[in-house]
Amino acid sequence: MISSARTIKDLPEHFNAAVDLIAGNLAAGRGDKAAVIDCDGATTYGQLAERVDRMANALLAAGIRREQRILLCLLDTVDFPTVFLGAIKAGIVPVPLNTLLVEDDYRWILHNSGAAAVIVTDELSPQWQRIARENPSVQFFSSGQDGPWPKLRDMLKAADPQAEPAATHRDEVAFWLYTSGSTGRPKGVMHTHGSLRLTVNLYGQGIVRYRPSDIVLSVAKQFFAYGLGNSLTFPYAAGATVVLHRDRATPSAISDLLRRHQVTILNGVPTFFAGWLASDDIPTRQEAPALRLATSAGECLPAHIGQAFHDRFQIDVIDGLGSTEMLHIFLSQVPGAVRYGCTGRPVPGYEVRIVDDAGNALPPGEIGELQVKGPTMAAGYWKNRPQSVTTFLGEWMRTGDKYSCDVDGWYAYAGRSDDMLKVGGIYVSPMEVEAALACHDAVLEVAVVGAADADDLIKPRAHVVLKAGYMASLEMEVSLKNHVKTRLAPYKYPRWIKFMEELPKTATGKIQRFHLRD
Repeated sequence: MISSARTIKDLPEHFNAAVDLIAGNLAAGRGDKAAVIDCDGATTYGQLAERVDRMANALLAAGIRREQRILLCLLDTVDFPTVFLGAIKAGIVPVPLNTLLVEDDYRWILHNSGAAAVIVTDELSPQWQRIARENPSVQFFSSGQDGPWPKLRDMLKAADPQAEPAATHRDEVAFWLYTSGSTGRPKGVMHTHGSLRLTVNLYGQGIVRYRPSDIVLSVAKQFFAYGLGNSLTFPYAAGATVVLHRDRATPSAISDLLRRHQVTILNGVPTFFAGWLASDDIPTRQEAPALRLATSAGECLPAHIGQAFHDRFQIDVIDGLGSTEMLHIFLSQVPGAVRYGCTGRPVPGYEVRIVDDAGNALPPGEIGELQVKGPTMAAGYWKNRPQSVTTFLGEWMRTGDKYSCDVDGWYAYAGRSDDMLKVGGIYVSPMEVEAALACHDAVLEVAVVGAADADDLIKPRAHVVLKAGYMASLEMEVSLKNHVKTRLAPYKYPRWIKFMEELPKTATGKIQRFHLRD
């Protein structure tokens, strides 16, 4: 029943997500199979199950009660699933955090969440030491050997190796994820126990079809909704093996891991794929014969990058749209039926619609706001009712994305709602201009935003990172503008070109266009 569940009501009322993801592997005889490979070696499913149980008992022994929150500021090692699933098994709510935030961000999240404890990787502890002194009632723990607080390894060693799961309900909040990449303070998105299993069934198995034989590597880290599914939910549900990389996902590092572990599924973001394909370190198909599929999300995958990936590896990279609020991807390409340049079709189990500013459904070909309906929608934002009632419209959720849909049901991204430009009274998609620029031989990365001209009329402005060997110049600027004019209607060309060393990005690789607008 669980493996075929497509709605929340298909799951048992008493349901614990941690038990669901781990126990099945032991029952299937995979106790000695590698679940996680990190910088310290391999951890089997049997060892991971024991670590999760010890963690559940250790948290309860520390006085942390059911439904209290704990913050996870952890790099990608086996300690992440240990703490995340251990808390969920105990009925405690884990809150993974972006590991690239600054002290003020962490302080605000601690106060906003009301967390009872914080677990921090040693290298990240300098950002937390002053916060710990300011909040003596909050317990702090170190993941590593040299941190300033009680050690996670000592907690696990002292705890009982078997734990009874909390009698949680499928609709009970299991964990939070704080949004990233938007203006203002992040929002705490609350997800239930049932949502993890449903993302497995609808996308992990319904689209990607993870297998026990898979070896999975994700560029996106586990604190990000996309990375959580890639590196934890989907592979554990399938009994696959996950390769975790704790450091920055550079082209050389990912190439090395892919070759060494013969990765079968690579989960990336468009910005990474662009840099990787331009890198001298990228493996050949002969060096990565096991690679069978790649996924892309976080921002729209340009057609030329998808095609270049396919040309190099002779396999698909499937684009998809998801959100923190929906937990994972709900609009996706399907392996074997890819149309590069669009996002795809709704994942079975989800519904989407495109509406105008008044909420009326739009016909094929018209650009409007994309809204989604599905069983993994968040319970809401923590302590943010105004934003909750604006975003969550009953069974539907506003994505904030502009899309169009053709007569065949293929959905194409047209930018964020606040990114769309109206030039001469006509909507212009920044993504369309970006795609035209991106196929110029000199362009590595590009982002287009609106800027006011001398008459305070909005026109496109392009921010461009050039490939190695190309120089910023007036001639290059003219070349890029003319390049766009030959591919798009003349009014769509960028009036200004700003050359940059790099584009501002979130930790998950999304380009932060609001910084460019500022």
